[in-house]
Amino acid sequence: MFGTLMLLAVPTVLFRLLGMFGVGRFATWRVSVLHGLAAMLVFTASAHFAPSDLGPLPGHHDLVAMVPTFVPLPRAVVYLTGVLELLGAAGLVRESTRPVAGLGLAVLFVLMLPANIHAAVEHIALNGKPATPLWFRIPEQVLFIGIALWAYLPTRAAAARRPGGHLTSSHDVR
Repeated sequence: MFGTLMLLAVPTVLFRLLGMFGVGRFATWRVSVLHGLAAMLVFTASAHFAPSDLGPLPGHHDLVAMVPTFVPLPRAVVYLTGVLELLGAAGLVRESTRPVAGLGLAVLFVLMLPANIHAAVEHIALNGKPATPLWFRIPEQVLFIGIALWAYLPTRAAAARRPGGHLTSSHDVR
């Protein structure tokens, strides 16, 4: 049940530790969390293309079973969402593409919420493991949406670089 959260938390902490040891790219928690989300997405996206009995993660067949019946072409949708997760992960690691990737991923996570609800309500097992309960799935999905939106929001430095972007602080000289 906590596997996906660990796929986010462990890389995030490792990236932040790299930042503490001088790797400038990971100097902030924000960038470390966004790179952690990218790492998680690479793992979860791989499940969209892998056979279901390959390893500890669910596979393509498991994910197809999660797709609600009102969604046409569930196999194609699973492949498409895997590709979109990979594109989103790649977009998160570059500062210039991070806002677009964040917004796109937030939309994707919202669109994937019905599949998560369907899997919990219908008790769809993933890789032979019991379905993750709804009380866990929804907050987890909200967390992912929140992190993606955090990527979409400009940093204070980016806002200051924009034409007409004003930051007000006690350090502003007028």
